[in-house]
Amino acid sequence: MDTHTITALIVDDEENSRFTLSEMLRMFCPDVKVIGEAEGVKTALEQTNKLDFDVVFLDIQMMDGNGFDYLRQVENIDFDVVFITAFDQFAIQAIKYSALDYLLKPLDADELKEAVKKVKKKEYKSKKNYDVLLDNLKDQEKQKLVLPTNEGIHIIQIDNIIRCEADDYYTRIFLADKRMIMVSKTLKNTEELLSGKSFVRSHKSHLVNLQFVKKYVKSDGGYLELKDGTTIPVSRRKKELILNYIQNI
Repeated sequence: MDTHTITALIVDDEENSRFTLSEMLRMFCPDVKVIGEAEGVKTALEQTNKLDFDVVFLDIQMMDGNGFDYLRQVENIDFDVVFITAFDQFAIQAIKYSALDYLLKPLDADELKEAVKKVKKKEYKSKKNYDVLLDNLKDQEKQKLVLPTNEGIHIIQIDNIIRCEADDYYTRIFLADKRMIMVSKTLKNTEELLSGKSFVRSHKSHLVNLQFVKKYVKSDGGYLELKDGTTIPVSRRKKELILNYIQNI
């Protein structure tokens, strides 16, 4: 295979959607060659057994199942996956937690180009990413998070995160088992990733899991005392928000 060419399989149960994506790839990502299409789980599996491709653009909802059913049945995922979905908050969150890529319908050319750029890096996701995704879809209570670091991939349970602390363009994540993991995400990125969970930004440099808050102390400008003994400052403009959160947990 030409190292400058990416081969792709498009899986979507709507013919118009497959045509649109194929045309957008032709126009905006000329180094992507579509070598196959499928309209459902069954035909996607047949194509996967026949073809050798670098990436599958995978629709989530299809007539005979969904994209996750397809992944469960692929024995060896040695290709990248870019999910294509209409707005589905739970599925999107599970995909984000697993450090995988997705595109929202209707497709945006710039977002498509960015997704292809990631695929071109040839940093294929490991089986762990997909295992975490499928686990998260099964159990909404015990959600896991894939954290790529310089040392490798860490898989942690979200409810084991005590707090996150900004370190320039990195974030230190402190866990209940006393580990600290440094990830190459800003605290803002980390806050966005954990939105919808019990995390609140108490200060420009701190994101706290309210499940680990022991008490709020008014002295010294106001701070939180956590169950592990850590004290975290509370900014003046966050005080009312924090107090409201604490009263509701």
